[in-house]
Amino acid sequence: MSFTHLDDRGQARMVDVTAKQPTIRSATASGLVRCGPDVVRALRDGAVPKGDVLAVARIAGIAGAKKTPDLLPLAHVIGVHGAAVDLEVTDDGVAVTATVRTADRTGVEMEALTAVAVAGLAVIDMVKGLDKSVSLADVRLERKTGGKSGDWVRAE
Repeated sequence: MSFTHLDDRGQARMVDVTAKQPTIRSATASGLVRCGPDVVRALRDGAVPKGDVLAVARIAGIAGAKKTPDLLPLAHVIGVHGAAVDLEVTDDGVAVTATVRTADRTGVEMEALTAVAVAGLAVIDMVKGLDKSVSLADVRLERKTGGKSGDWVRAE
């Protein structure tokens, strides 16, 4: 068995994608910031003392997608050509969905996952003064398109 991110001496390396041709790729990820009813009410009423939680989280998620290779040491620096972060206040908290697109040599799954995680953390930062028990859960890839492995959709 060979590992793509290990060299012949077993040391970590970044996979060389130089010879690959750029293709259009996208990935969508999701997660949930679990909040109690008081936080959900404050979000719905626009009464969070720090301000517009969803706007801050949206921008934080987009920035997170663009900073992925700074955070994950084996992630490639690629062009993030499109990033959308959607947040919806639900009865359980804030549902976060991020879709990232590129025309590059490798996929954007990690960028989409990072966008969700960073947006979720921004929500937590904005509401932690109201409730310290909020948490980020279920960060996961929902679908991806393009690349050698083709399209994939979570089966649920």
